[in-house]
Amino acid sequence: MSISKFSSTFARVGAATAALLAPAVAFAQEAAPAAAAAPVPDKGDTAFMFISTILVLFMLVPGLALFYGGLVRAKNMLSVLMQCTMIGAVVMLIWVIYGYSFAFGGSDSPYWGGTAKMFLSGVSTATTAATFSKDVVIPEFIFMLFQMTFAAITPALIVGAFAERIKFSAAVVFCALWATFVYFPIAHMVWDANGMLFKMGALDFAGGTVVHINAGVAGIVGALLVGKRTGYGKDMMAPHSMTLTMVGASMLWVGWFGFNAGSNLEASGGAMLATVNTFIATAAAIVSWSVVETLARGKASMLGGASGMVAGLVAITPAAGIAGPMGAIVMGLLVSPLCYFFVSVVKNKFGYDDTADVFGVHCVGGIFGAIATGVFASASLGGVGYVEGVTMGSQVIVQLTAVLTTIIWCGVGSAILYKIVDVAIGLRVPVEAEREGLDLASHGEAAYHS
Repeated sequence: MSISKFSSTFARVGAATAALLAPAVAFAQEAAPAAAAAPVPDKGDTAFMFISTILVLFMLVPGLALFYGGLVRAKNMLSVLMQCTMIGAVVMLIWVIYGYSFAFGGSDSPYWGGTAKMFLSGVSTATTAATFSKDVVIPEFIFMLFQMTFAAITPALIVGAFAERIKFSAAVVFCALWATFVYFPIAHMVWDANGMLFKMGALDFAGGTVVHINAGVAGIVGALLVGKRTGYGKDMMAPHSMTLTMVGASMLWVGWFGFNAGSNLEASGGAMLATVNTFIATAAAIVSWSVVETLARGKASMLGGASGMVAGLVAITPAAGIAGPMGAIVMGLLVSPLCYFFVSVVKNKFGYDDTADVFGVHCVGGIFGAIATGVFASASLGGVGYVEGVTMGSQVIVQLTAVLTTIIWCGVGSAILYKIVDVAIGLRVPVEAEREGLDLASHGEAAYHS
């Protein structure tokens, strides 16, 4: 026990007693080494994580909301804004009540975190969370909040797949259930030290599997089960405001620095590597999408530029702090042609109505990014390298296992939850409401007035 811990006792018992105890204290300190002091959060790391957390919130509102809002027709603008806002708010409340515990509650289970931290039990200003560096910690409150923003934005991503025809109540209830039974377990499996995929060595720096594949799979399942929009393939359904979509996409890119760099959990070189990669992989994907679109259609569109922007961000997310800068550029260049093929060829071939291409960009881009992370993690390609005994081939197999696990868990779980919501309250609005527009039919207000 250190002399500092005795100081308050000395003050209480008086100088005489202190004089008697001093020799004993000195002897004890010489006889046994002092206990190692508990790590204390660095204020710089704490401030960095605070800013990162706020940036991820900025991705959701207003970023994602405006991005999706611009992609739908004018009569459905507010419905998308409201869905993103309400889903985010509901999941934030769920997270602090039981979601944080289910994901990071300290359970030895490979599938969920248990109930020990429900209602934030045991979480206080004095508790800390570990980072990737030995004896470096951050306040547990900021770790909890950072992860909360991830949990809030992920189900909101799903909205883009079935926008313009789902009931507001159905969207909110489904996303609350989905976060509980799909997102929290996957987050635990991938990011918690006791998680199944974490122990297997799966690499997912900032959410390729947890966020993008997860949301993309739920999106395509929803698009199929909710059904096509009335008049799909016949009526004009072009985005009503590419200006707002551009604004939203730009906000997503800015916020994504919190998403990717913040996942390093400390303001170190790893966070700066993630920042570099978030810049240049995205830039490469924008250029790549525009080139492919010019070759295929003769013109590069703003919709394509925004789509390439998001595709690049999605692809680099799992590799942000793992791949080297040149590897990040290659990932950005490769992901856009792949996603373009899915949103322009595969979607038309199979005729599914994925309003904002959640599957074609988030799921396909996320799958590519997760697998490519196993390749570009190689030190020979500029990455941070593998742990001892792991080869590129074995790491790619682990990455494929994580991808397939996410697809199956999310696909089956989402289908069940959609059916439950459909039976309980119904998924779709009436045809009359859909034709009128969800802004007026569901919310009694309009985004624009002529």
